[in-house]
Amino acid sequence: MIEIWGKPQCPYCTQATILCKEYGYDYIYKQLDEDFRREDVFEEFPNARTFPQIKIDGQRIGGYDQLVKWHKHYVNRFKS
Repeated sequence: MIEIWGKPQCPYCTQATILCKEYGYDYIYKQLDEDFRREDVFEEFPNARTFPQIKIDGQRIGGYDQLVKWHKHYVNRFKS
């Protein structure tokens, strides 16, 4: 399960959800000030400085760039 912790009007947050939808990944999108507070981000992701912050299967991976990197690795595992 992919967890995307995002904020409104964040292009990288939007891109992360698009990638997940496009490839059929199980994901949940949590939005700042609706699903969590800023303080929650710092508790969950102590080194976070940008949005989105992403977890895969409970593991913090970083932001959108790290999601893309994970996705490429995941897809390449199944290529012959």
